[in-house]
Amino acid sequence: MTVADQMLATHPKVGFAGAQDALLRCIEACVECAQACTACADACLGEGMVAELVTCIRKNLDCADICATTGAVLSRQTAPDVATVRALLEACRTACASCAAECEQHADMHEHCRVCAESCRRCEQACTDLLAAL
Repeated sequence: MTVADQMLATHPKVGFAGAQDALLRCIEACVECAQACTACADACLGEGMVAELVTCIRKNLDCADICATTGAVLSRQTAPDVATVRALLEACRTACASCAAECEQHADMHEHCRVCAESCRRCEQACTDLLAAL
């Protein structure tokens, strides 16, 4: 049982009844993706061809911030505003898709971009799944 799972299980409120499994997967995917994108941006900065990776770095940083925010908002179970949550999930899904597509262009040359793209795709799917469950 993960910490996120424990926190949801011990929370006195259930903000997303019937969607707890999708919620947990999405929180965990958002946290993982934020870390992967942050690390990928840093790794891109360490590459000799930084100028060619500017777009990748930018998308990594945007995606990391959006995923971190989404994970934090989803972790709050008391009186969630479903419209806001839906909008945030859509934004997260969009950022993840954009970042994954960019990283996939560099995946053959940079292993960190491959790992990041895979994490972004998992998070994109987790957002899609949670949107369907809400």
